[in-house]
Amino acid sequence: MNSLTGQFRKTTWDPFLIISQIIAVQTVMYFFLGIWIWIIASYLGTTRSLDYAFQYKEIHVRDIAGRLVVTIFVTNAFIGSLSLWWLVQRTKQCMDFSCTAHLIHLIFCWIYNSSFPTTFSWWCLNIISMTLMCVCGEFLCMKTELKAIPLGMNSQKTAL
Repeated sequence: MNSLTGQFRKTTWDPFLIISQIIAVQTVMYFFLGIWIWIIASYLGTTRSLDYAFQYKEIHVRDIAGRLVVTIFVTNAFIGSLSLWWLVQRTKQCMDFSCTAHLIHLIFCWIYNSSFPTTFSWWCLNIISMTLMCVCGEFLCMKTELKAIPLGMNSQKTAL
């Protein structure tokens, strides 16, 4: 343990690692979102479309299709938290990566719709998704970081 800084791990600024992790988390989230959309569209018998992922009007609770879209975004938040646990592996960085992933999604939606999102349902869903992804990712990372580290001789197998 470094007594001057009080940090357990040494952290260094590595832009290549950070950008790679951002791309990887975003890729995992969109890959699974695509799978969920494919499943939902097959179930509903509708055309598979990027509208489910990026179109503001698709996020509503008026009918079964809208509720299923909301469900896949919430489900995908849990997938996002697993990607934070697997790819980022740091509790302190979960909020940063969760916010970044949703900011990138905001930009993609803005480009796709050619307008800034103004619907309450879109903002509500994305804030809830971001929060779930962050909190669950932090829980998983913290659980891994706090695993007991064996220090005694009993933990090592010795060949005599």
